[in-house]
Amino acid sequence: MRMGGGTKSMNIELSNESKSTVDELALVSVATFAMTEMGLAPDCDLEITIVEEDEISDLHVQWMGLEGPTDVLSFPIDELTPYSGDSGLLGTIVLCPTFAQAEISRQGLTHPLQHELELLTVHGVLHCLNYDHRDAEEEAAMFGLQNQILVAWRATA
Repeated sequence: MRMGGGTKSMNIELSNESKSTVDELALVSVATFAMTEMGLAPDCDLEITIVEEDEISDLHVQWMGLEGPTDVLSFPIDELTPYSGDSGLLGTIVLCPTFAQAEISRQGLTHPLQHELELLTVHGVLHCLNYDHRDAEEEAAMFGLQNQILVAWRATA
């Protein structure tokens, strides 16, 4: 699925290579909203790929040196800066719905998988903008911003 294009709208390419059914339009929408909220130029690009656990496990080992699957990986490309009006390819976000669903269950959460994937998409956008959660201060800042973006997007969706 390709949304946007031209010089005035963000171009987000989404590829679902998994067996999971997800609301692809919602993921494109929340990613576009997050990128706009973070002050990127309207002609920025982003790739979102949805994969199975074996694929994300391979990427996790290759790029992070960590064994096993995860719910989201982010790969910044052009090192864009928040609130700068920068344009270019923000990066690639890789989502794994089956692992995300297992995490929802493991944590005893009750929200639907789609909500988790929307959260992980915003999380991935922020990682591509060099936000991180290595310590408590970074985590508070990143997760606070992530939640603020999600609340604002859901109010408009």
